[in-house]
Amino acid sequence: MLIQAHPGLRLQVRRIGAEGAPLLVIDNVVADPQKLVNKAARSRFSVQGAYFPGLRARAPASYEYFLESLLKPLLREHFGMAPGHFSFPMCHYSLVTTPPEKLNFLQRIPHFDSNADNGLATVHYLFREGWGGTAFYRHRRTGFETIGETRVPAYFECLQRESRGEDAPDASYINGDTALFERIDQAEGVFNRMLVYRRNSLHSATIDNALVPPADPLKGRLSVNAFIDVG
Repeated sequence: MLIQAHPGLRLQVRRIGAEGAPLLVIDNVVADPQKLVNKAARSRFSVQGAYFPGLRARAPASYEYFLESLLKPLLREHFGMAPGHFSFPMCHYSLVTTPPEKLNFLQRIPHFDSNADNGLATVHYLFREGWGGTAFYRHRRTGFETIGETRVPAYFECLQRESRGEDAPDASYINGDTALFERIDQAEGVFNRMLVYRRNSLHSATIDNALVPPADPLKGRLSVNAFIDVG
């Protein structure tokens, strides 16, 4: 499956919060996004892992080659990273499908994907309905917006206490400021838009708790999500 960049691709560079973590917002990413949607519709989705609130299926191998060719020229300027070898711990189609009442504590709050400084995440929105985008957060008690290796012990110690406290979140998707977290930036989910950010940034999908998307690639909250290690 050949995946090519759209000739009208548009890049917006943003900085998140007080820590200034980089966020790339890329519109008109691929030349034929419907081809990716059609491929997803023929894929077999399943539960994969304990944390993602929905279903996933392997994205085409050619998508990884596309990401590498797209992002390598951007690494040094926007992320301060040498354009080395790309490896993909994950590159999947994703569908959010879990009802709010079935979310565990860690699914009700922002998360980070890795504490490594050389890890990137991408989310490529492939839905046309208004299923929300992605928001970025600051943990109020620690002030952390990113969770690097040295911050992990203090952050999780604090979370453990908060999970038992009176401000622990109800069974719902986070979608804005709460007693524990402050939303510091967000990007809307737009068809054929991609976000690129460091995997240690605290973030969460913006999901309407009154309207959970269906488990249908043609009608639900379809995206391609990738984790990238640059070595």
